[in-house]
Amino acid sequence: MAGREAVKRVVQQVRPILSVDREEARKRALNLYKAWYRQIPYIVMDYDIPMTVEQCRDKLREEFVKNRSVTDIRVIDMLVIKGQMELKESVEIWKQKGHIMRYWKESQEPKPTDFLSKFIQGVN
Repeated sequence: MAGREAVKRVVQQVRPILSVDREEARKRALNLYKAWYRQIPYIVMDYDIPMTVEQCRDKLREEFVKNRSVTDIRVIDMLVIKGQMELKESVEIWKQKGHIMRYWKESQEPKPTDFLSKFIQGVN
């Protein structure tokens, strides 16, 4: 019993990373999105990316929508911090073109599990 109460006290005392509530975390995420949106034309020009600005902005939106279901404020703050670091590295040209193009890397399809699919793809 004493162990459970100690865990409850520890869980209640978790300090936020940056944001105090959901609204502040939402504002930070929107500000990050706007900063990326503004910098995309310069990033495309600096890195000579073979994509249009519209395609890059669509990819930006896709990345943000992918994390839309995150509800924990601490996780949102960590994602925002990582996004800010990525933006800083991209704007300061600390990355190479391959690092930027990695965002368009095709996702790998899951390996087949049934016999017929494995046979067709030639997987042992």
